[in-house]
Amino acid sequence: MTSWKIVARASKAQVEGALARQELAFDWPPAITLSAHEAAPDTPDEWVLEAWLAEKPRAADKRLVGGLFDEGPPELVAEKVPDEDWVTLSQQSVQPVLAGAFHVHTPDHPPLAKRGVRDFEIPASQAFGTGHHETTAGCLAMLTEIKRRGVRVRNLADIGSGTGLLAFAALDLWPSASAIASDNDPVCEDIVGYNAVRNAVPLGTGAGELAIVTAEGTDHSAIRRRAPFDLVIANILALPLIDLAPDFALACAGRGHVVLSGLLVSQEAQVRAAYRRAGFRLALRLTHGDWSILWLRKRR
Repeated sequence: MTSWKIVARASKAQVEGALARQELAFDWPPAITLSAHEAAPDTPDEWVLEAWLAEKPRAADKRLVGGLFDEGPPELVAEKVPDEDWVTLSQQSVQPVLAGAFHVHTPDHPPLAKRGVRDFEIPASQAFGTGHHETTAGCLAMLTEIKRRGVRVRNLADIGSGTGLLAFAALDLWPSASAIASDNDPVCEDIVGYNAVRNAVPLGTGAGELAIVTAEGTDHSAIRRRAPFDLVIANILALPLIDLAPDFALACAGRGHVVLSGLLVSQEAQVRAAYRRAGFRLALRLTHGDWSILWLRKRR
């Protein structure tokens, strides 16, 4: 099948920012699939963003992709890719990720099958929350460290879940916990459900099971009913995280834990100040590239 792609070369931070903005675009057309990779091993800060399409891109398609860049779009080049499965091509460009106790791969790559490492298969066509963005990989590493330090979790929530990966990982670390995953995009309910079945994650409302809802932040009766949570995970963006600080304080149990990601290192001070005002203190911070991952604990 003849297909096309729109190619943009930019800095690593710009491409990561573009991927994050695409994740928040609830009306993003499913016919356009994004992937990203280093331009070359010897230029780690130069990245390539590729937007894959089944037909020749229109001017509107280029504007849509260009609009993901906040500092003005780089040059966008349309390239014809003949006689190939464009979905497979887009996924093959995404290499497996090993983060913390987890190995995340697309269907085009085999599981690691290594003792002590849990394999998760997440299609790269779902773009964000696949483990390949540094914010998601950082959360996997942080959750692994929290478990290593002996934290017990009986009730958890993954807010802005995307693919469901972080909720899956948390349930793997705390298999007897009750879990709920939410996202403001209703499409994510089907995506999380599909990925849960694919990865043998039990669905339901009981211990060791994952419930799925569509919600803005914590604004859902099922979330309020299940609160307070021992652990709240949110891999979103800095401004929504700041806005959600009071809501997370209400949803989190005394001495409960919050893992935040999706914020740049340059935005960390603002986010930490908002959560300090909401009654949280810093337990640990990690950085992955230009991104911060925060583990905060609520004061009693």
